[in-house]
Order: sequence, then C-alpha cells, then structure tokens
Amino acid sequence: MNPVCHTLPPSQISLHWRHSFAALGTDFYAELSPESLEAPYWVGRSPTVANLLELNTSQFASDELLQAFSGNQQLPGSRPLASVYSGHQFGQWAGQLGDGRALLLGETNGLEIQLKGAGLTPYSRRGDGRAVLRSSIREFLCSEAMHSLGVPTTRALCVTGSDDEVWRETPETAAVVTRVAPSFIRFGHFEHFAAKNQLKQLKILADYVIDRFYPECRSKPKFADNAYAALLEKVSERTAVMVAHWQAVGFCHGVMNTDNMSILGLTIDYGPFQFLDSYNPLHICNHSDTQGRYAFARQPNVAYWNLHCLGQALLPLIGEPQMAMAALESFKTLMPKTLHRLMCAKLGLPEASVTQSFIDDLLAALAQDQVDYTIFWRRLSHAQLDGNTEPVRELFINSIAWDAWMLRYSELLALSDRALAADLMLKTNPKFVLRNYLCQDVIEMAKHKDFSGVADLLDVVTHPFAEHPTRAAWAGFVPDWASQIEISCSS
Repeated sequence: MNPVCHTLPPSQISLHWRHSFAALGTDFYAELSPESLEAPYWVGRSPTVANLLELNTSQFASDELLQAFSGNQQLPGSRPLASVYSGHQFGQWAGQLGDGRALLLGETNGLEIQLKGAGLTPYSRRGDGRAVLRSSIREFLCSEAMHSLGVPTTRALCVTGSDDEVWRETPETAAVVTRVAPSFIRFGHFEHFAAKNQLKQLKILADYVIDRFYPECRSKPKFADNAYAALLEKVSERTAVMVAHWQAVGFCHGVMNTDNMSILGLTIDYGPFQFLDSYNPLHICNHSDTQGRYAFARQPNVAYWNLHCLGQALLPLIGEPQMAMAALESFKTLMPKTLHRLMCAKLGLPEASVTQSFIDDLLAALAQDQVDYTIFWRRLSHAQLDGNTEPVRELFINSIAWDAWMLRYSELLALSDRALAADLMLKTNPKFVLRNYLCQDVIEMAKHKDFSGVADLLDVVTHPFAEHPTRAAWAGFVPDWASQIEISCSS
C-alpha cells in the first residue's frame, strides 16, 4: 500500500462530520487510510451534488479537495473505513465480500461520502483496490443522469484521475469517483452476519437502519409490533419503486447481485449498465452474464429473489417465516402498480383508462420490430403536440400492427386533453439518455486529457427533457459501431 503521508497546510474545507456507521463497532468495518495517486487531476464535477454538501465554488475547485478526493490527504474530521458484507453473485453464495476498493469518509449534511478506487482494503480479495478511468466516468455520469430522470439512485460528486497505471485486460489509468448517498448499506451486509450466525451484530445493524432511516417501523401494527418484518416490507416497497423506474425508462443494471442492492432502494454500483437502444426484453448488457440472469425483463424477478435472500437473513430477528413472506408481498403488488402508473404517464393517459394488455401490446410491437426505445417515446410525445404521427410510424416495419394499436390509442386520447397529454409526455419521456456509445466517446477524449466531453455530456443528461438543439445528434439513432461495445464486471 501507499498510504497518505503528506505534510499538509491548514484545511480550508469545513465539513461537519458524523460517524454513525463507525459507531457500530469494528465487527462492521476496517479502518484504514486511502492510498495516494500521483499528480491527480479533475475529470468531472457535479455542482448540484456539491450544493447538497454545501461546498461553494471555490472550495469545489480547490487543490485541497482534489487531493482529498484522490486519496492523497485526509479531510479534517473524516474517518475512512471499509465495510464488510457478503452476498449472492449470479445466484450463487459468494461468501465474504466487502468494500474492496471503497472507503467511507463519514457523513455530512445527512449524506455519506465514499471514495471508490482509493486502494486496497482487507476485502479486496484478488483485486488491486483501484478503479479505472472508463468505469469511473461511466458511474459518475450515470449516477447524475438517473437522478435527473427521477430514478432513485446514489449520486456522484466528482471523478479525479491520475496517470498511475492500473492493469485490467490491458493497461489503463487510475481514477477515483466520489459517491454520495444517505447510506451505502446493502442487502449483503445483513447476509454477512446471518451467514456467520452473528445474531447480536445482525440486530445491531437492523436497529441502526430502522432508527436512522425507517423509524416508522417501530409502530407498524400490521406486523404486531415486529419492527424487523416492517423493515423488510419497507425495503421491499422501495426496491419495487426503484425497479419499476428502471423498467419504465429502459435501464439495465447488469449485475443485480445481493451485494449490489441498496437497503434504501437506491440504484447502486454502476458497472455494466446500459439504457436500451432497440427494445429487446431479453437484452443482456453485461458481457459477463453468459446465462442472461440479469436480462432486462428479468430484473423484477431478480429483485424479488434478492429480497427473499434479505428476508432469509432477517428471519432470526423476524421469527416467523409467514410474517417474512407477508412482508415480501408488498413488492409483488407495488412494483407492477408503480410501473403501470409510470407507463401511463409516458402515454399521457389517466391510469384508469389504460389496461395492462394495451401496454403489453405496445411493448410487443416495439420488440417485434426492435424499435429504439427512447426515440419511440420522444417521437410519440411530439406527435401529441403537433398531431403528426408519421415520424412514429416510420419506426415500425410491421405498420399494420402499429396502425391497429395507434387507432386504439387515438380513441383513448380523444377522451383527454391533448395539450395536457403532450406536456406530461414531454416531461416524462426524455430526449436524451446516457447511451453506451456516448460514454465511450467522452472516455476516448478523456484518455487524451480532454475532459470537455465529460462536462458537456453531464450537462445534457442532467437536463434530459430539454431540447439541446446543438446536441441533437446525441438523441439520434445509435451508430452501427456501438453494437460492438462490450461492458463486463472487470472494471
């Protein structure tokens, strides 16, 4: 390791740190310093996340923060630690895992700050504790893009880079992404202590999560004052809402292991993600997922399977298997209900007027002709605004099926206010999503120390419903070469 060992000037950054997770005790983490990076530089920064942390413009541009968020110096009052957890990966028990390249600095303004790529930890296993430039840029941009789309997610404050070499399949350069969330606790944290039969620690963790994030679970009459069953229900509900948003916007997570599932129902760990290009329900975005476990249409079922694993971990605290199963039921009811609401908004129609079969028929038509998902919805939105449906019809090879569906849609629209429908749709269906090829373009620029593409793309994907006329090409059809991009778990 190459720990921090600099002689530092007095800090100009004043953050009011708390360390509630550290207070749980050393059974839950290992405390250590980050490893330094040589000659770091800024790659990307999110002003909106800086505002959440009450960092002003001069602080956010300071060399002190650059060094701190690259692992080269420690912010006064921070307390870096790596947490331990376990989990199921691709459906198989993987045993102990943990923060193999992430360090939690502490909490400020109710948000935890974590450095990803800050060096080896006791949980790095065979890894090097580093993150590379390409994956760090992808996570930074997607965290902020998802938030702007209204999807529950962790956030990203910044990315710093260095010319320090990191080996993956080929030599790459190192980077650190600074992530922000109310908590980074995962399903796998609970699985860890349950698997080791450390029930005291399991209870400490569950009580901490309840008291900090779900205090209403202490008074949940449905479960006869069983706070742990109530916790499972609340996590199931938040997970249901998150996954429904994924399906509505066409987002593929790619690696829904239980150690990548947030206890707060936030999208976490952006690795081999992808927004759908052509609509294919069985699309697999993770090159490592050879069995298609995490294909797009399977994400709701996998989320429920992961919740079942969480339920198993909490069972020693809940006590009754029937009560745990009852708590899980909320996912099976809320996920389709939320998805139906979101799809109706995409259609610009009241929920009560739309049957599930009507939505299913549309998705079947999109799948049959492999229609670009984002372009379809945006063109459909504009069709309600100007009354011209021909640009939408042009997307379909099987125009007979489309015409039949469009006739039914027109009949439903006739019962509503067309202008209001168009306004809702244009605020619901983004013009821009973070497509893989756009990421790849700005990554190639960044490899040559040109970070302007990162800033430009951040601006567009954090205002995804705006027209951005100078960036219209970024809302066009995906170039042929994009199909050759392979994203795996190796970053």
